[in-house]
Amino acid sequence: MTDLPDTLLIDAIRRWARDTPQAEALIHGARRISYAELEREIDRLALAMLASGVAPGDRVACLAPPEPIFVTSLIAANAIGAIWIGLNPRYKLEELRFIVGDSTPRLLIARGEIDGRDYGEELAALAAECPGMRIVVDRDLPQFLAEAKALPAKDIAANRPDGREASMIVYTSGSTGRPKGALLSQAAIHAFAEAQNRLWPIAPLRVLNYFPINHIGSVVDISLPALVAGGTVVLMEKFDPAASLELMQREGVTLWASVPSVFQMQLDLPDFDRFDLSAVQLIVWEGAPMAEPLIRRLHAILPQLATNYGMTEATSAILATPPCDDPALLARSVGHPFAYAEVRLVDASGNVGEEGEIQLRSPLATLGYWNRPDATAEAIDADGWLHTGDIGRRLADGSYAIAGRIKEMYKSGGYNVYPLEVEAVIEEHPGVHGCAVIGVPDPLWDEVGVAFIIADANVTQADILAHCRTRLANYKLPKRIELRSALPLLPIGKVDKVALRREAREHAPG
Repeated sequence: MTDLPDTLLIDAIRRWARDTPQAEALIHGARRISYAELEREIDRLALAMLASGVAPGDRVACLAPPEPIFVTSLIAANAIGAIWIGLNPRYKLEELRFIVGDSTPRLLIARGEIDGRDYGEELAALAAECPGMRIVVDRDLPQFLAEAKALPAKDIAANRPDGREASMIVYTSGSTGRPKGALLSQAAIHAFAEAQNRLWPIAPLRVLNYFPINHIGSVVDISLPALVAGGTVVLMEKFDPAASLELMQREGVTLWASVPSVFQMQLDLPDFDRFDLSAVQLIVWEGAPMAEPLIRRLHAILPQLATNYGMTEATSAILATPPCDDPALLARSVGHPFAYAEVRLVDASGNVGEEGEIQLRSPLATLGYWNRPDATAEAIDADGWLHTGDIGRRLADGSYAIAGRIKEMYKSGGYNVYPLEVEAVIEEHPGVHGCAVIGVPDPLWDEVGVAFIIADANVTQADILAHCRTRLANYKLPKRIELRSALPLLPIGKVDKVALRREAREHAPG
């Protein structure tokens, strides 16, 4: 396989700070941060991290919406060899506790309040449980930065890491239902960004990012390719269909990239036609397949469209299409192997052919799972093939289509939802005696969860939802709850999810 150069993310920032210092790198509300300013902010934060004792290989976590500290903390940590972790503000305490407990960050940079939610109690609980972790809340950030005044800037270069080492942990669940931390390298991320920019050439590259910072799409698909290209990232803390289009219009966004459910919400606005999106050069959807009628609606706005298929463990794209003006083709195909990717389809008997599990071998692929050698060995075989768990089919033109998923994971609004994780939370309810969660198609969210639950007679659907809301992010909540006296079982005693899935689809609303 091709070896990757040890290029760091800070190298791209320094290049543009030198060549186009006044060009806009980040826009966040009224703030407009140039590349020269971004470089200074990253360097100040990197020195503060060194002053606080962050060493190569240490973890640095960030709890924030899409805002500048997300970008600066990521690149600063990576510049000195630390491993960055993004935390979703929608996480409940139990979710935060698990990820922080698993990754043991040396430093957590956090917003104290986000969208009306005060994180004081959660942060205090994390501080008590993780005494080795320093927490810096936004109001204390100036003091934290001031601690680095005695350190010379050359200390950043002195701590320069090998870009092929782990630089980011992105948590994603698997068959166990417990999140696993996929390790990604800077070299792979930088190479991915350059390859995506070659496949989708856009100048100037201006993107809007409203995705949570723990999401591969937010970091690797949207933000970093723009910065590597010397482009502009417009950061939006909370998604709103109309407000997002207003931002795109005002800031001249040239790459309209999102997930199918978001496009649906934007296009369904009654006054959609009032928005001037003439600056857009390419429309891209990721994270889930898109129905052809929706593709055709986008095609009527702009003929140049593209999509891809990927996963966190691949550092995003595995298959991708170049800009295309054929809606029918885009509805059935996710394109050809992405740069650096060797792809094969393996059937249940282990034969390589025209249909089977999609397997990937690439220098961009994950280095493994954090502290999970068992999971790493399960996902990546001895020959270096990453087993995706998804079924693909090669089409007559040599491109690929996604035929289905081996795993029970389903995607809701572009987010991965793992039934075992949801089931574990539901079964914590004292009145619940068993449950099964499956994903079913949904016209807006692509898929939603249906929970079949055995519970005491006095337990209601509202009780279950209230219980889940305190423990799970909103997108993981089951959209339908069926209370039952029993669940169908296979002869070996396992719940027959095939029967439940068939029943759920047959009785789907509408």
